[in-house]
Amino acid sequence: MKSKRTEIINAFKAADGKTISGEELGDQLGISRTMVCKYIKGLREDGYEIQSSPKKGYTLKSVPKLLYPEEILSGLNTTLFGKNIHYFDEAGSSNDIAKKLAPTAEEGTIVVVEQQTGGRGRLGRKWASPKGGIWFSIILKPKVALSAASRLTLTVGLSVTNTLISYGIDAKIKWPNDVLINGKKVSGILTEVEAEIDTIEFVVIGVGINANMSLKDIPEDLRENSTTIRDETGKSIDRVDFLQRLLHEMEQQYIRFNTQPFSEILNDIIVLSDTIGKDVKVTMPNRIVEGRVVGISKSGALLLKKEDGDVEEIIAGRCIYTKK
Repeated sequence: MKSKRTEIINAFKAADGKTISGEELGDQLGISRTMVCKYIKGLREDGYEIQSSPKKGYTLKSVPKLLYPEEILSGLNTTLFGKNIHYFDEAGSSNDIAKKLAPTAEEGTIVVVEQQTGGRGRLGRKWASPKGGIWFSIILKPKVALSAASRLTLTVGLSVTNTLISYGIDAKIKWPNDVLINGKKVSGILTEVEAEIDTIEFVVIGVGINANMSLKDIPEDLRENSTTIRDETGKSIDRVDFLQRLLHEMEQQYIRFNTQPFSEILNDIIVLSDTIGKDVKVTMPNRIVEGRVVGISKSGALLLKKEDGDVEEIIAGRCIYTKK
């Protein structure tokens, strides 16, 4: 059920720049003109530029450049993903919030944060999340074995890459959870699973995208091998439009994930892989393996050819390129 606030915003957008009277808004929403005034005041406080004209009404002049749920939902072309949105101007970690919501939340629920103070990557590594980026988490409840969860990370990586490509940006996938532009990291994906034995209860996937910011907005110790969409293209993107496109792409790939053999998605991932053919060092909890990447297996694991000629299948680890 839409909130009155959302209905007012939709009414303004339907008016397409024309003036709407307070009485007309009240009739549409079934509320008094006094309540209309209160909602208008709240929208102005949140950055909506709404002009008042005596005896005529209200005109929406501009909307804030923020990832408000009302803006995301307006024109969102999905049936499940993003239909429920929890929005925060600032929070520690969208993944932490999503994990608390997940047991009772509907699948496809997302948590959007304008600025994270405790963002993190895989293995607890720090992830800078200043304003201007796109930081969100999505709750999924796939009916798959626990061993298949890592494939979701690659599937979301494919979605982010395809969305960047839709903007004319030459993006590639770095195994297991990064997206690159010109060899530099623009996006990272953090997948966290809650499961009992081999049954998945829920998966929370956090997506971080360096969008409308500059490298100078990222702490110096995290800048190496990183980039942003704005630095690469020389201009900012419409973050609402980007997130809408991304959620649509993620939903389409998730449908494929649930209905087709993973090999179908894997073929697309291999075509866009930046890692295949690279010399790498993969760090795992108990050892380090070096070699040349010769492919990605049907399970989503890295196929690494070592110096002795043996090919090892690596399910998870930190992958670093050893040669430029």
